[in-house]
Amino acid sequence: MSTHISVPPQLLLERILTLEIVRVTERAAVSAARLRGHGNEKAADQAAVDAMRRELNKLPIEGTVVIGEGERDEAPMLFIGEKVGMNAGPQVDIAVDPLEGTTLCAKNMPGAIATMAMADGGTLLHAPDVYMQKIAVGPGYKKGVVELDASPADNVRRLAKAKGVDASAITVLVLDRARHADIITGVRSTGAAVRLITDGDVAGVIHCADPDNTGVDMYIGTGGAPEGVLAAAALRCIGGQMQCRLILDTEEKREWASMIRALSTASRTWRAATACSPRPASPPVRCCRGSSSARMSSRPRPW
Repeated sequence: MSTHISVPPQLLLERILTLEIVRVTERAAVSAARLRGHGNEKAADQAAVDAMRRELNKLPIEGTVVIGEGERDEAPMLFIGEKVGMNAGPQVDIAVDPLEGTTLCAKNMPGAIATMAMADGGTLLHAPDVYMQKIAVGPGYKKGVVELDASPADNVRRLAKAKGVDASAITVLVLDRARHADIITGVRSTGAAVRLITDGDVAGVIHCADPDNTGVDMYIGTGGAPEGVLAAAALRCIGGQMQCRLILDTEEKREWASMIRALSTASRTWRAATACSPRPASPPVRCCRGSSSARMSSRPRPW
């Protein structure tokens, strides 16, 4: 009797590697957590990087880091373009943030996570290290319920109408930055609440996917593009909508983007599906683990 188990190619990442990826982020989170509250951001980040790279190199994959700690001359490990894995198995793109919220971890504040996404080779957006406009909501709404080009006030009203509630029942998560003053004013003008966070906009976007437990209905703001891809991968897995647009505000950034076909249209609005799968492929596998106590969710979960 044959004991051979076949797995459809489109389910290979999900069926074979999910638990292994959980272990990768778990090791990174635990390593960083040992340094929480010590006030040393670089040491905590390095501990997470070391652990994540070590565990990635144990996986049966041919992996390429497409979003990592920086360019090769800036990051000794998990740099963009680095090959990881045992060089045997599926070819995959990997996006990592071994410790998102280094300041949170150093100060022993809630919300720091170790996070990564993995997808078929060639399907994750190679986002440059620039800012990105973002808006996100959870699952269960018709497509386009909120739009990046609409005002914050309009988006609150549209979401409230879709939920069948008054605008005052909506809570919007925003990074506490001076550049977001107009967003905060616009949201509050509708009667909606604003919840401010100091760091961690990957986790911030993910909170939208579970409003009953987090109390967060929508995320709006400007943050890092690499973090935007990680967040989009999460929503692609668990449901929800996200739109984002790169901010290419210098000639150098525009020239760099023009060399990448997918980024050649500076004004393009990316949605969760396209940011983590520019061509047809199986959905990504996304996982994050907590490195410091989480206030807005009950426990870290793999996605």
